Amino acid sequence: MSPAPISGHYTLLLSLILLTITPPTSQSDPRQTLLKFKTNLSSSNTQIFTTWTEKNPVCNFTGIICDGNNSVTEINLPQLQLAGTVDFDSVCSLNSLQKLSLGSNLLHGTISPNLSHCTNLQYLDLQANSFSGEFPWNSLRKLINLSYLCLGDNPFNKSPFPLEILNLQKLQTLYLTNSSIEGTIPEKIGVLSLLQRLELSDNYLVGEIPTSITNLTNLEVLELYDNRLTGGFPLGFGNLVKLSKLDVSNNSLQGDVSELRRLTRLESLQLFENNFSGKIPVEFGEFKLLREFSIYSNGFTGELPEKIGSWTDFEFIDVSENLLTGLIPPDMCKKGKVYDVLMLQNNFTGGLPESYANCLSLVRLRVSNNSLSGRVPDGIWSLPRLELIDLAMNRFEGEVGGNIGEAKSLAQVFISNNRFSGELPEELSEVSSLVEIELMYNQFSGGIPVRIGDLKNLNSLQFEGNFFYGSIPESLGSCVSLNDINLAGNSLSGEIPASLGSLRGLNSLNLSGNKLSGVIPTSLSSLKLSLIDLSYNMLIGWVPESLLAEAYNGSFAGNPGLCADMSKNLPQCSPVSRHSGGLGVAKYCFMAGALVLVLSVACFLLVKSRAKDCHNLMNQGVSWDMKQFHAISFDEVEILGSLKPDNLIGKGGSGNVYKVELGSGNKLAVKHMWRSDMDSSDRRSYSSTATILPKQKSRWPEYDAEVATLSSIRHVNVVKLYCSITNNDSNLLIADFGLAKVMRANKVTNSSHIIAGTYGYIAPEYGYTFNVTEKSDIYSFGVVLMELVTGRKPVEPEFGDNKDIVRWVQDEMRNKDNVTGLVDPNISNESKRDAVKVLTIALRCTMRFPTQRPSMRIVVQMLEHIEPHSPIGVVITDIVKD
Repeated sequence: MSPAPISGHYTLLLSLILLTITPPTSQSDPRQTLLKFKTNLSSSNTQIFTTWTEKNPVCNFTGIICDGNNSVTEINLPQLQLAGTVDFDSVCSLNSLQKLSLGSNLLHGTISPNLSHCTNLQYLDLQANSFSGEFPWNSLRKLINLSYLCLGDNPFNKSPFPLEILNLQKLQTLYLTNSSIEGTIPEKIGVLSLLQRLELSDNYLVGEIPTSITNLTNLEVLELYDNRLTGGFPLGFGNLVKLSKLDVSNNSLQGDVSELRRLTRLESLQLFENNFSGKIPVEFGEFKLLREFSIYSNGFTGELPEKIGSWTDFEFIDVSENLLTGLIPPDMCKKGKVYDVLMLQNNFTGGLPESYANCLSLVRLRVSNNSLSGRVPDGIWSLPRLELIDLAMNRFEGEVGGNIGEAKSLAQVFISNNRFSGELPEELSEVSSLVEIELMYNQFSGGIPVRIGDLKNLNSLQFEGNFFYGSIPESLGSCVSLNDINLAGNSLSGEIPASLGSLRGLNSLNLSGNKLSGVIPTSLSSLKLSLIDLSYNMLIGWVPESLLAEAYNGSFAGNPGLCADMSKNLPQCSPVSRHSGGLGVAKYCFMAGALVLVLSVACFLLVKSRAKDCHNLMNQGVSWDMKQFHAISFDEVEILGSLKPDNLIGKGGSGNVYKVELGSGNKLAVKHMWRSDMDSSDRRSYSSTATILPKQKSRWPEYDAEVATLSSIRHVNVVKLYCSITNNDSNLLIADFGLAKVMRANKVTNSSHIIAGTYGYIAPEYGYTFNVTEKSDIYSFGVVLMELVTGRKPVEPEFGDNKDIVRWVQDEMRNKDNVTGLVDPNISNESKRDAVKVLTIALRCTMRFPTQRPSMRIVVQMLEHIEPHSPIGVVITDIVKD
């Protein structure tokens, strides 16, 4: 029996019933979902949503792709300045969605765990936005179809490496750079065998590169830079033969790189700022696709492969700050594409290959601080794209080519500390792009180009330590951008150009150590200088008061004809000198000679009187107080009995030093302190037979300073203070040979004209200023650094006539093929690179002119920057802190 037909009323009723008992589909209306997505991004600065309207079909929305059933499969909106939040609950209701690309926008907020509902996703790109908070890593468990996952460059909360990712067996690209991942890379990372790109850089990863990474044989890109990884490349890393880009820079990786020699498809290799060592594999020279090679700040040794960079469009090389030797590879610009050749601070020898004279693509050439020699190929000076040439601290010779005027892009020329000679070509004035030029410590001669004023962009002019002569060009005042002028240590003559006063941006002016004459131009008074040094010239007349404010104590020393109003370091000006510009040179020479004569006689009398300084020490009838700082085997009677003129071995800035030989055969040094506030009559009283020193109610600050310093230091490189012996009138220190005078703060005494300190440690300007400044201390500290690094004394016969350790180190650094040969052999080989860096800092501390020395704060920063890996770092840090 056939069932009776169902009427229309029953059909409608059945439909209503079915609607009430059947759950709704999770598929929402795509149009409403996307319009809601648009609303959340309404603050975006873009026209991308103009097609997203009620009337326009969804599949015609810009950035939307649909399948044959008009279901939304892709949302492609990267790099469009989208701003706002994303409702992943709504977006993931698009059941057919396979690709969500929102990278490089301005999106913010948190990411919902409902991301897990996007179960068909194959491509998820949220990189380079401002998503924050905890990323819902568990939501990835169900997204097993993902092949592309980019979440990096978002400020998520810190979390360990998400193990959920290891379930995504179809992943080909994983980008988690700068996503706050910490801990170690899981050993099971090797299960992601389809990975082609793995980027985990700029995180907080520690530990070693896992061995299982060698299973990722499909990898083409591996980036792990800017982490804290240790160890070396695991055995079998050479299996990753498809790698085209490898970047593990800025970690703490170590060992050799022999595992990389099979990676012949490499196009970019970045190993810089690690602790790698050993030789560069010769196979690197056969990498025919290599375009970028950067290994600076490591400990690589040996030679660079001769053919490196010669096979393809090689673009840049940076091997700076290693221990590499041998010749510079000649064919890195063979294809005419290389723009950076950076090879500074190694031990390369030979010359610059002639082939680079034709390298028209070259932008930066830096080979400073090597042992290179010979002439610079002429064509290099005129390369059209060259912006920076740095040849400093080598042994290059010859002249600067006249074709330098053709270098229309040249901005920086650093060729100091070489053997360049001859005259500067006038064509230098045609390099209008020039910003900095450093020619210090060469053998240049002749005049400064007269048209140098054409260099309107010139900011820094450093010509110190050459043989330039003639006058300073008046046109120099037309270099309107000049901030720093240093012409010190030449043979320049004539007057200081008044035009320099028009350089409103000038911050530093150093013309010291020349033969300049005449008066100081009043136009300089309008400058806002932080440094001025006109010392050691033949200047005469009045020093403007405004210049005195910017000067340090020796800024005008060595110019007997100068005078000033209200200056402690220059004689008072007479009305004639103030108004007429100065007395005649002959008159000032006569005055200077008379002054020298008077000082000589005074010094002679003072030395003669000091010879009696210890007379009657034992007959004062007072008790002595001995304070021990180390175990001793002598008493005050044995010490005092030896303080005789015959035992006087030196005079320090604050006392005399005696050699005392004990009955046991041991030898000591005894320093008898003077007070800094003693006037001449007190000193004479001190030298008389009546008493040693006038009685005082308080201790002497110089004495207190030395006792506090020496008694608190326990260091192998600092002399011991065995004990102090005092009474109301006298203070004795017992093993001090080398401390400079300790001066009372903010007070200059007449003892400042006594040599303050030990020969070898004394800054050169002290000989004519008789003033101890912070810069003098910096010089002395630099000498100490040189002692620590070289193991030498400040003065040794081996240095040669009239040479101390400073001059010796300077010469050796300039001439020695292997700078590490200067390092004390007792310093371990792995620490010698750090020691050379310390020696470089010491050179800066001992610059000839005080104004060129860094402040102690800067010195400390430079030392801290070395981050030494050896005990030498502890030694230096302790001394700085003390």
